[in-house]
Amino acid sequence: MSAILKAPLTVEFPFTRSLGPVQSAFLTGLRERVVLGVRTGDGRVLVPPVEYDPVTAEEIRDLVEVAPTGTVTTWAWNHEPRRGQPLATPFAWVLVRLDGADTALLHALDASGPDAVRTGMRVRVRWAEERSGAITDIACFEPYDGAPVEPAGHSGEFQEAITGIVAAARLDYTYSPGRAQTGYIEALGDRRIVGERCPSCRKVYVPPRGACPTCGVATEERVEVGPAGTVTTFCIVNIKAKNLDIEVPYVYAHIALDGAGLALHGRIAGIPYDQVRMGLRVEPVWTEGARYPDHYRPTGEPDADYDTFKELL
Repeated sequence: MSAILKAPLTVEFPFTRSLGPVQSAFLTGLRERVVLGVRTGDGRVLVPPVEYDPVTAEEIRDLVEVAPTGTVTTWAWNHEPRRGQPLATPFAWVLVRLDGADTALLHALDASGPDAVRTGMRVRVRWAEERSGAITDIACFEPYDGAPVEPAGHSGEFQEAITGIVAAARLDYTYSPGRAQTGYIEALGDRRIVGERCPSCRKVYVPPRGACPTCGVATEERVEVGPAGTVTTFCIVNIKAKNLDIEVPYVYAHIALDGAGLALHGRIAGIPYDQVRMGLRVEPVWTEGARYPDHYRPTGEPDADYDTFKELL
């Protein structure tokens, strides 16, 4: 077999959330170059602010402005900044207790090197030139040797307050499918579907996993399955996915390929969505240059008897 495959993969999705009055004021304040905290019942000022006291769990909404200057309480040097981090050159991650606050805020410190950073050093906010109401409105912190800046005592009320945010969650990683799935993927390139049989329970796993999850033994015997199979269960999709050129409604099903010991996923086409049913016999449809079936369509055979696939539901 050829070398084990590997490829870079990215998982990314936007996370949208609404903001309560405290977070709305905090982020709107950053847009306006104002840092707001929240005062607890016992007088502590929390920055970043939270909506409930972490000690008493009481709701807190008493907003108070703090200074854009503060003191580093602890730090760590970042030798190799990654995509999306605050600075493109090496910097320090720091916890900064802003003047007037009792808790520390995590952000980046622009410093010439680790020797230039120390616990207890004074810093100030460097504001981003363009601000939209996000923590990135603080571009970073920078060393500061001037006098403490007195806050103006902002009330926390703003015109055109920010009421919601969209945060992009992203994970970049390198995936290697391993020996078993490398063979599975290479077979798909030849329009064949292969699994591996467990030497103990004799179940054929598709896609193969390299080991039987039930018996805990390695699987090495390759078995070609299908190409036809049986719909075991299915769902009707009514919400169109972004960047997926498939009109709704459509059917996504579990399909037990002939000779396989468990079902895999596949889209069903070539039949009205409301005529798809358990037991429907289907076959794969390949498109030119594709590495996997585009969808499955009815074979025209009689439906499979329930007893033939009930163990694969």
